[in-house]
Amino acid sequence: MTGSALRVLDAAALRSWFAAGRHALAESSTSIDALNVFPVPDGDTGTNLLLTMTAAVESLPADGDLSTTARAAADGALRGARGSSGTILSEFLRGLAGGLAGCDAAAGRDLQAALGGAADAAYAAVAQPIEGTMLSIARAAAAAAAEADGADLPSVVLAASTGGRDQLALTPDQLPVLAAAGVVDAGGQGLVLLLDALLEVVTGAPPSGLAAIPSPSPPLLTGGTNIGFAYEVQFLLDAPDDAMAGLRARLGALGDSLVIGGGDGQHHVHVHVDDVGAAIEAGVDVGRPRNICVTRFADQSSAPPRIIAFAAPGGLADVFRSAGAVVVDVSNDAISSLEEMADVIRAEPVRRVVVLPNARGLRDAVDEAAQRFRMAGRNVVVVPTRSPVQGLAALAVHDASARSDNDVMAMVAAAAATRYAEVIVATETALTSAGPCVAGDMLGLIDDDVAVIGSDLQVIGCSLLDRMLAGGGELVTIVLGDRAPAGLADALVGHVGRRYPLVETMRVDGGAASTPLLIGVE
Repeated sequence: MTGSALRVLDAAALRSWFAAGRHALAESSTSIDALNVFPVPDGDTGTNLLLTMTAAVESLPADGDLSTTARAAADGALRGARGSSGTILSEFLRGLAGGLAGCDAAAGRDLQAALGGAADAAYAAVAQPIEGTMLSIARAAAAAAAEADGADLPSVVLAASTGGRDQLALTPDQLPVLAAAGVVDAGGQGLVLLLDALLEVVTGAPPSGLAAIPSPSPPLLTGGTNIGFAYEVQFLLDAPDDAMAGLRARLGALGDSLVIGGGDGQHHVHVHVDDVGAAIEAGVDVGRPRNICVTRFADQSSAPPRIIAFAAPGGLADVFRSAGAVVVDVSNDAISSLEEMADVIRAEPVRRVVVLPNARGLRDAVDEAAQRFRMAGRNVVVVPTRSPVQGLAALAVHDASARSDNDVMAMVAAAAATRYAEVIVATETALTSAGPCVAGDMLGLIDDDVAVIGSDLQVIGCSLLDRMLAGGGELVTIVLGDRAPAGLADALVGHVGRRYPLVETMRVDGGAASTPLLIGVE
């Protein structure tokens, strides 16, 4: 352990852990997808974990104590859970939050109890728990943490990480389908990455001895084979907690892979069935299902999707358009309502649509509009891009010839792996996370949080670049607004070239009128 290791886990450390965990999943989601041979070989476990963790991170409050921060993440994960692995992860986070309830900062013994509660909650959510899955990793990590050599936080976290990784190596011995494919469990691999992210946040050092993620045997990854039931059904359900036992029995008789998470009147239901209507009707009989999502495992349309990208007019929109996207003008917040979003999607005649909102403020309306069309049988997917530079990263990896779910997975992973910054002008006196500001100050934001305050745009831009590239990067995208001063792009490109010679740069002129500078780092 290093001398700088954390002694307690507070709200700030928890936010850092979840952000680091999401980043790790973003970098590895495609590899984890390739491990996905159980319970069905549909190749989406990594993406489902990434989407679920993204929902958790996006729900984190900017401040607040450890208890409320953990609860907010769990609630966000429940609402955004995808697939059986994502639903189990949301329950793991819910159990963790329960163990941290009332804590301002968690010491080692507090985390031991919280990890035990997280494993118990994950097991309780699954109708028929099977060993050799991420459940086994959760239980092994909690058991190792409880038996740690010392009850200080670094020792507990190291034990949990090591115990999880050791158990992951045993999963092929527990599940014959994993042994036949020559892989470890996909969901377990994802949970191990999250535990390793916690270890790095607490100790400041990455785990040692990690083996490369193995590749599966090709015969098992054939998309529509080895799948028992035809459909995956998921929905949020507002219903009394005491109705869940009856719902479990009813859905268990209809299909398998049943996972029900949540509590306090809000639940997330996941099941594989042949009779979609009967599954949804079971939910209706006990409460109010919403955000219903139905996936047909064998549905692999060969027609490429239509990409819809929201962007301000100018050079930025031209880049999206040249890459094949249909661009929707969002200058001066010209589009924001649910009905306008629905009109945009309705105007596309193709059945499959991928939407890049490219702004945090558009997400809710885009998500709700997409849900309307999914319930009507349209295949509409929202890639959670919160900035235009994340949209550019997603579109850069779009492959119209790839299988649709693999293509979307790659776009989601690329967006999540892209950090973004922007410069805005303060309109009033305020206290920010970087200190006080007055009207007219320039504010440099990284991932929506104020990081730099100043009056010189070039100085702020260079500072943002240094902060973002301190953690590494391969490509910097610089988007200049209409009011950016002459020479700014050359100065920023030159700064990157001098200090980070191995990093590539891309320049786009004519971005949003509301900001003179956007920066993306991949």
